[in-house]
Amino acid sequence: MNEKDIILNNILNRKSVRQYNEEQIEKEDLITILKAGMAAPSTCNFQPWNFIIIQNKNTLNDMADIHEYAKMFKNAKAGIIVTGDMKKTLKDSEDYWIEDCSAATENILLAIEALGLGGVWTGIYPSENRVNKLKNYFNLPKNIIPFNLIAIGHPKGNQNIKNKWDENKIHWEKW
Repeated sequence: MNEKDIILNNILNRKSVRQYNEEQIEKEDLITILKAGMAAPSTCNFQPWNFIIIQNKNTLNDMADIHEYAKMFKNAKAGIIVTGDMKKTLKDSEDYWIEDCSAATENILLAIEALGLGGVWTGIYPSENRVNKLKNYFNLPKNIIPFNLIAIGHPKGNQNIKNKWDENKIHWEKW
């Protein structure tokens, strides 16, 4: 397989994985995943992201309790919280941090897939309740907003790839 096919295959095979086996995640893999996240494009190259890495089992369990849709953290072996730094935003267009952190998150998910791991993105922002719970739990500075939680582990069993191709969503030249 050539490089182009490898890249496209990785993108097209990315999936949300919520069941993990007992194998731990290597620190080197987490560093690779974070490097991929930091390689994302961002508005004016402000790079408003910061990442909280979770490996402690108690903290992973707490994430499952804090977020009603994050039960997979109970068997995840690691987690990443993507945060946005409001001091690193474009003046008068602060909301671009959302797009920037989304791009970093997608890179993280693609790196997880490329490493043969499984992961899933669970939303935090804009839910004020979830944002406040995580800000309080991690004692985050006022300018740091938790954007999402990403559970990571070695996939348990076969994972189904969803075909999301829908030609009806494509409009050539006009609506």
